[in-house]
Amino acid sequence: MPNALALRCPLPQLSRLGWLMGLYSENHARLVRLFEPLDLARGHYLSQPGNGPDLCLEVIERHPFTLDLRMSYGMTDPETGLPDPSANLRLYRDARQVEATHCYAGRRWQDVVGMNATPKRILDHRLRMNTFLGKWLQYLAEQGHGVATLRRISKPSTIGA
Repeated sequence: MPNALALRCPLPQLSRLGWLMGLYSENHARLVRLFEPLDLARGHYLSQPGNGPDLCLEVIERHPFTLDLRMSYGMTDPETGLPDPSANLRLYRDARQVEATHCYAGRRWQDVVGMNATPKRILDHRLRMNTFLGKWLQYLAEQGHGVATLRRISKPSTIGA
């Protein structure tokens, strides 16, 4: 029996940065499967699945290796007037990753981590934002959002009309 314990090998530990990079990859797979954003031109899009809230997707900018997006519901925070919840996303084409750079769910990032946050606190916040994004994308798929429910709109003011 003592020999059996000697054969145990420790499993490699995944660093928090490694975990974050894994979230970026999972979020890329979810977003691409859901909306195929690489095929979308700059502009505003609306996904109306029939039940549940409409989703606003904006392709802000297209660069050779990245795509900047904003995703939100057609609802606003009554105190700030900002879309709530919302997420700014950066899709890295070559690395096949999607990073939530900013999330707004009732509070701004400055209110969450502070203006002089430590690197550990910033990494923790990025982990939470990108975990939130993954769960949100999964929820959207379950609600019926996708390429088939997505249509281009001329202005964001037509959202909810």
